[in-house]
Amino acid sequence: MPTTAERQERISRIRRLPGQIETLTAGLSSAQLSTHFLAGEWTVAQNVHHLADSHMNSYIRCKLIAAEDTPLLKPYDQDVWADMADAKSAYLAPSFALLAGLHIRWVEFWEGLADEDWGRTGIHPENGEVSLDDILALYADHGEAHIDQITRTLAAQ
Repeated sequence: MPTTAERQERISRIRRLPGQIETLTAGLSSAQLSTHFLAGEWTVAQNVHHLADSHMNSYIRCKLIAAEDTPLLKPYDQDVWADMADAKSAYLAPSFALLAGLHIRWVEFWEGLADEDWGRTGIHPENGEVSLDDILALYADHGEAHIDQITRTLAAQ
């Protein structure tokens, strides 16, 4: 079980992510945002839109876990979502707005949990039983993994 300090560090990483993504992508051209510079990797735009999609899904899963007893969590195919027109768009402002507001709410959610809530679980059809602690750790790392992917994509141009 993580310590309070470890949880706070993970929450801080989630708090920082929207600003980090905006800074990393500031001033990029449409071509830089929408070109596949690395084979088999998403574009910068797809990464940004994916973060909004993925974190919205995860936030809803967290709320379900907090509100229900061991809910079934709905998966989605991230590659199909990343191939949709809205996820290919070089216009990032809607996803920036979603991430900024969502992460404010998500941080409030995390910071409002009682000690006994962290062990609450849901069932993910692909990943099995997941707790709120598990999700916090996963999504603190998730954002940073996409910062790395965007950085590698931009370096490959």
